Amino acid sequence: MKIMVVGGGGREHAIIKKLRENPAVTEIYALPGNGGIAADAVCVPIGAKEIPSIVGFARENKIDYAVVAPDDPLVLGAVNALEAEGIPCFGPRAEAAIIEGSKVFAKNLMKKYGIPTAAYEVFDDPEAALVYLESAPLPAVIKADGLALGKGVLIAPTKEAARDAVKTIMQDKAFGKSGEKIVIEEFLTGPEVSVLAFTDGRTLVPMVSSMDHKRAGDNDTGLNTGGMGTVAPNPYYTDEVAARCMETIFLPTVRAMNAEGRPFKGCLYFGLMLTPDGPKVIEYNCRFGDPETQVVLPLLESDLLTVMQAVTEGRLSSCPVKFSGKSACCVIMTSAGYPEKYEKGFVITIPKELTDKVYVAGAAEKDGKLVTAGGRVLGVTAVADTLEEAVRDAYSYVNAISFENAFWRQDIGKRALAAARGCDETAGSRSG
Repeated sequence: MKIMVVGGGGREHAIIKKLRENPAVTEIYALPGNGGIAADAVCVPIGAKEIPSIVGFARENKIDYAVVAPDDPLVLGAVNALEAEGIPCFGPRAEAAIIEGSKVFAKNLMKKYGIPTAAYEVFDDPEAALVYLESAPLPAVIKADGLALGKGVLIAPTKEAARDAVKTIMQDKAFGKSGEKIVIEEFLTGPEVSVLAFTDGRTLVPMVSSMDHKRAGDNDTGLNTGGMGTVAPNPYYTDEVAARCMETIFLPTVRAMNAEGRPFKGCLYFGLMLTPDGPKVIEYNCRFGDPETQVVLPLLESDLLTVMQAVTEGRLSSCPVKFSGKSACCVIMTSAGYPEKYEKGFVITIPKELTDKVYVAGAAEKDGKLVTAGGRVLGVTAVADTLEEAVRDAYSYVNAISFENAFWRQDIGKRALAAARGCDETAGSRSG
């Protein structure tokens, strides 16, 4: 069976490694993949947004099944185009992927169907937004409407910062057309939880919860990044909270999308804040999160391809989905200076016995060696019986891997461990 995975980061590497476990899989192509993914798939130099070329490759190579992993091609209609060629896909069609592609759509959906989220206002005129901010509560959260590589959310503690955020997004066009509209919303407080879920548009099966670490520096300091590490499961996500989320957020979202004529099939990501008033949605994503995938999929005991096909074919209700009771920790190794300026081209040394613990995100092959080629370079994951052991093992693996200018946070899992022990005093407060 020939599989095609669209994308080229650590998330895609995790998906590819899991798909390889199915003995029916004979070939996996990654478009475009990267230097590390090349060890597990055939990399094809076609960009993830080059949809006509992706479809042409799938047709010419008689691809049996496609997985479209990143947000951009999903929002641009990659699944629609592949399905039109008769190629079954995992991922939502464009009309459903809008749940991530437009924050305005997502917020209005939640308001219309009573799904708990932060209070908000929408603006397409910067002057009107500035007038509103004069009396808006602080801190304020200002979000670009469209996709912005995970960077389109600005948290403003003061009026001056809020005005600057509006200027950056709407007038300076820092995120291009994605900032033609903005959402200004209430700042929520409480522990954050990420929950990915398989859904075929009728049945929804949540995966293991996780906790992301967005800030570049220890103790949640520094700039927001694409993610510096994750742990799973998230200790704040109790059985009671899970049941409440299923009743008030997960199933209502699936029903809302159906009611709008936009049935969602694929992986639906819920970014949640456990506020004093109960769980609320911070954001939806229309795909597997990165780096959440790097801790969630290693805990999946069921065959990933089998589950994905059940989603595509609308029979998830009859497909068992099982996760282990273990814990996982992923530490992201970055190039020093990320998410701003950083150097590339340094040789990466990974001990052979650790290759199955590493998901390659930003690396290329040069003269037969793996070299750094991005800000987030590697995701190093450990699975163990307890979270404490998983964190310990992940850092021991990281310390055995080397490349010049390597940087990583030293406290991934620290807050989760404190929460598990019942002594966390700083649960976190962020909306976006």
